Amino acid sequence: MKLSDLKAKTADELKDSLMELRKEQFNLRFQKASGQLENTARVRQVRRGIARIKTLLHAKQQSAS
Repeated sequence: MKLSDLKAKTADELKDSLMELRKEQFNLRFQKASGQLENTARVRQVRRGIARIKTLLHAKQQSAS
């Protein structure tokens, strides 16, 4: 997930992406707990993707006010 791709999205699209990443994070946590997680690096990627989206959403809210 590149920052330039995220910047082109609207706030609603960013919120949808955020919800998808949170669901994926939830599933990854369960896979880790049950020992089925194969790609451990994906946890870090998802966490950072969530942070990127939240940062952009906050910046868009600040610029709108």
